[in-house]
Amino acid sequence: MSDSALIKQLGAFVKHHRMEQNKTQDELAAAAGISRSTLSLMERGETFTINTLIQVLRVLDQLSVLSVFEIKPSVRPLELARLQQEKRKRVRNTSKKKKPSNKDTDW
Repeated sequence: MSDSALIKQLGAFVKHHRMEQNKTQDELAAAAGISRSTLSLMERGETFTINTLIQVLRVLDQLSVLSVFEIKPSVRPLELARLQQEKRKRVRNTSKKKKPSNKDTDW
């Protein structure tokens, strides 16, 4: 996808959710702290800043779409194998029973 196609898709996304929530451009722009003309440009697929997008998504309660950018820690296969090898394989009985000594018996 080209950059302009992506920007148009983001604009369409914003417009769809704005209309779904029955908000006018004026209402959304005021709540997001941007001008109506900036929102209009965004919805038409013109360039906009990431800050503007975040402000609009926040008002539309759609910030969750940005979760795809979350970096999740991954474990490399060799590291996983090493960790598996270090796991305990047996349980040792730590409460050793005392053997009766010859001194304690009557024999």
